[in-house]
Amino acid sequence: MMGSMKFWFRLAVLSSCVIGAWAQPAAPKAEAMPKQSALDAVLFYQILLGELNTRQGSPGSGFSIMLDAARKTRDPALFQRAVDIALQARSGDAALQAAQTWKKEIPSAIEASRYVLQILLALNRIEEAGKALTVSIHELSLEQQSAAIASVPRLFGVVQDKTLASGVVEKALAQALTQSQTSASAWTTIGRMRRDAGQITAAVEASVKGHAADPKAQGPLILALSLMVSDNSTLKPMLEAAMKTDVAPELRLGYARTLVSLQLYPDAIRQLVVLNTKHPEFAEGWLIHGLVLQENNQLPEAEKRLEQYVRVVAQSKTPEHQAGLAEALLSLAQIAQKSGQLERAKQWLAQMPAGADPIKLASRQADLLAQQGRMDEARDVLAQVKPANAEQAQRKILAQSYWLREHREAQAAYTLVKAAMERHADNNELLSELALICEKLKRFDEMELLLRQLMAKAPQEAHAFNALGYSLADRNIRLNEARQLIEKAVQLSPQDAYIQDSLAWVIFRQGQHQEALRILQTAYKSKPDAEIAAHLGEVLWTIGQTREAGTIWREGLLLKADNETLIETLKRFNFKP
Repeated sequence: MMGSMKFWFRLAVLSSCVIGAWAQPAAPKAEAMPKQSALDAVLFYQILLGELNTRQGSPGSGFSIMLDAARKTRDPALFQRAVDIALQARSGDAALQAAQTWKKEIPSAIEASRYVLQILLALNRIEEAGKALTVSIHELSLEQQSAAIASVPRLFGVVQDKTLASGVVEKALAQALTQSQTSASAWTTIGRMRRDAGQITAAVEASVKGHAADPKAQGPLILALSLMVSDNSTLKPMLEAAMKTDVAPELRLGYARTLVSLQLYPDAIRQLVVLNTKHPEFAEGWLIHGLVLQENNQLPEAEKRLEQYVRVVAQSKTPEHQAGLAEALLSLAQIAQKSGQLERAKQWLAQMPAGADPIKLASRQADLLAQQGRMDEARDVLAQVKPANAEQAQRKILAQSYWLREHREAQAAYTLVKAAMERHADNNELLSELALICEKLKRFDEMELLLRQLMAKAPQEAHAFNALGYSLADRNIRLNEARQLIEKAVQLSPQDAYIQDSLAWVIFRQGQHQEALRILQTAYKSKPDAEIAAHLGEVLWTIGQTREAGTIWREGLLLKADNETLIETLKRFNFKP
């Protein structure tokens, strides 16, 4: 039973993909069309009998009758009907027989080739599917082949053995690799298959070869974007060179997003400047530019870009921009709030579109109320949100907890999240949040227990290793262990400025001041942040560069005046800004 279910699931997936996968072939020439037999009374009765058998619960008999009629007439519609009957009867072998017979009787029937390929994949006969793929591609014109080749990873995506699928597809595309019109598309598909099989180095190689085959093709560049996290050194120069040409705005935005994910903010901003200049009508470019600038505390410039996004969206009036509009308005409200313009912040929030995320909206409203000292109202705004589903219910708890932590109500946050954990003990986000709360409450043993649980459950979660390592370093205990934990986090997320800050902090605690200074300066340049400023200033002060330390601390206060680490540092050194 299980095997049958898997077959029908795979076939359903394949059928949904294949409709638009292959470019529609040009209509065959008249002389290539099969000559149909006359539909006499006997044949008509045979077809009718086949349909009656199928509808009355005897699909096996109906299939045999229909396939025989298809052979006699060489009618593609009857062959397809025979395939459909077999599929309805959940007989993969019979469906394959019908499709193969169809192809044998009418060699020019491209649709038959597609069915053969789909059914072989659904039956998990991967080697044979590879041969069928070769046939299917060769039947298309060169102009149609590139689009068909690009769809192959979706077709083979149902195959569980990704390594086998990759090898089979690569073999099937051997000829396409040698043709100038299809080489870039073929290398892109091979690269995607290798990537999905975990063959990252080979996938990178395919991306480079695809770009070399056709520097104007987008496929190899899009593949490169998906691989940059794994191999930044090889692919970034290739992408940088490509971005000097007139690439599509979507591609440049994708590159900027990738740079942001790698925390290469200056490079990302540079690409977004080019995007805004060359394509001012491209709304999303203004939005992402504004959000990146806001993330880097360049608030006046961020505000300009976000306001431009709102203007562009207002002109276009397209529904797909509603989510982006909500994000922009929330950010504009936050920027206004930070500058003390509370009424302006309210005005931005008043423009929120219908269907905006209620939790994000409530969180921003709560922050505004808190800034006005209206703490009870702020709590109520979040508490009164009615989640539409389980996912929103969890996000509401996390939003409430974050707000409580930020407003020095860690005990209330602990009670809230602890209760949620009793219902959702396996939820990693709640687990991480509870650990952060425990750190605020100085319940360090409980925090460590929670973080070690998270490390065991999610060994790729860099921030769990970082959080425990930083906590140990900050308390100046078990420094060797702390360093090991943070170095593990660095391995998992080498570009993260906050993790680099933690590494510098433990190194500083171990007495390596100059190395700590070097790392902190790099981290602060990459990510201007109040907490990093606190640490950088302390290192500078310790080595005697007190003037420089004061400058950095003042910058930190401008970034976030209420940062607890920065405030504590200034008190400890009796520094008056």
